[in-house]
Amino acid sequence: MKVALLLDGAAAYAANPDRLIIGTAEDIERSLVAEGNTVTWIPVYQDGKWIDKIRRGKFDLAFNMCEGIDGIATLESSVISVLELFKIPFTGASSYTTSICLRKPLINAILEKSGLPIPRFATISRGDPLVSVGFPAIVKPAAEDASLGVEQRSVVRNTRQLAERVEAMLELWTDVIVQRYIDGREVNVGILGDTVLPISEIDFRKTPPGRWRIVTYKSKWVTGSEDDLAAVPRCPAKMPVKVANEVRRVAAAAWKMVGGFGYGRVDMRIDHDGRPWILEVNANPDIMHNAGFATMAQVAGLEYAALIRSICELGLGRSRATVERENWALVNKLSGLEPEPTELDLFGDVGSAFSPTSTSEPN
Repeated sequence: MKVALLLDGAAAYAANPDRLIIGTAEDIERSLVAEGNTVTWIPVYQDGKWIDKIRRGKFDLAFNMCEGIDGIATLESSVISVLELFKIPFTGASSYTTSICLRKPLINAILEKSGLPIPRFATISRGDPLVSVGFPAIVKPAAEDASLGVEQRSVVRNTRQLAERVEAMLELWTDVIVQRYIDGREVNVGILGDTVLPISEIDFRKTPPGRWRIVTYKSKWVTGSEDDLAAVPRCPAKMPVKVANEVRRVAAAAWKMVGGFGYGRVDMRIDHDGRPWILEVNANPDIMHNAGFATMAQVAGLEYAALIRSICELGLGRSRATVERENWALVNKLSGLEPEPTELDLFGDVGSAFSPTSTSEPN
């Protein structure tokens, strides 16, 4: 199979490249090549030249690892839209799902309206009055990924701290989300196809006194930092069966509500009463060989190579299903329309009278 591996060119090939992106791409390539596939890296830039490369490459599949263009997360769904437009089979979620998941106020409103547990939240844009959802609260960019903009100062205890944090955030971002902070356990739930993987928990026991038990940007991306050492993933998480079942139910319902496909991750907090609260639905989680998603898959009995193969098979399967759905005759029928003739019949029923086997003569 001929595979195009898409990744953000600016992040991967900058003067100071993002080693985590490079490392993940290398992990995926290694797994695919070991099974006899050919892999071509296609860096994505805003100039759009990558589009011609992928159109002319005659690839069987695009393995989409592009989490944005030139580091701009809101352009992530644009890459997927190109693949959809040219009907190139690809891995992971659709542009629709990815766009929704990236915009926190939107996905929160959708999930809350569907009856799923979402901590109280409000959106504040530049020029808007300050809005409080109660304290403590956490302030985050409204449309960013990978915990960008999240640090210890993101959690505020009072109106003064809230005003200061919102003002600082709006210097860079046009919209921020203020959400009630849920004290309790933090869990990640991976979903692969229709399977909910074993629950993973963030162990905050090494958090120094006086610091918030949260996953910050440093926790994810600065190895060896104080925040990293204080947020250690543990899988499988130990919890009562009733709580675990509810966590899995909520995760699966949230993923289905946003049209999730392929693989994704739902992050939640479990309060002191054992009730889960959705923090985020991640449509493009980190799948490096030692990242949380791969660990959850491994606990479920799926080694890394098998995980990558499953992700590819899901992408190819969706492509085949899409072709099967494109039956306009059936669409017209179910829309109350009569099917149109495929060829223009110039003679109508009269033509049968002139067939070679006809024994009748015209009047």
